[in-house]
Amino acid sequence: MEIVIPMRDDAPRKMSANAYDCTRCGACCFNPPENVAEGFSDYIEIEPGDVLLSKPELVRRYTQLRDGRLHMRILSDQRCLGLAGALGRRVRCTIYHARPSPCRRVQAGSESCRRYRRGQGLDA
Repeated sequence: MEIVIPMRDDAPRKMSANAYDCTRCGACCFNPPENVAEGFSDYIEIEPGDVLLSKPELVRRYTQLRDGRLHMRILSDQRCLGLAGALGRRVRCTIYHARPSPCRRVQAGSESCRRYRRGQGLDA
């Protein structure tokens, strides 16, 4: 599968979906700049049926209740509390197997993936 990505000079560049390595990125685990600009910090909402909800110790540590709904905690640098490592270098999700539905929906190389990467200043 090939994905065409416009470069800054509008010349298309082809990359395989395999070129998007989530363990070397982490951009989707940061609150997007447009949210930060608007003061919106309730980025990832926990949905009914998410595996995370069956793990009380993870709920206590990684989530916060806002307006009657659970959200992933966001640190002062706008990253999800569950993200370990350095953006764009080497990262991992510390709750990968229990991560919430919104996190599971982001696919490497998808439009949302590329949008998150651009928002964090990573080429995509």
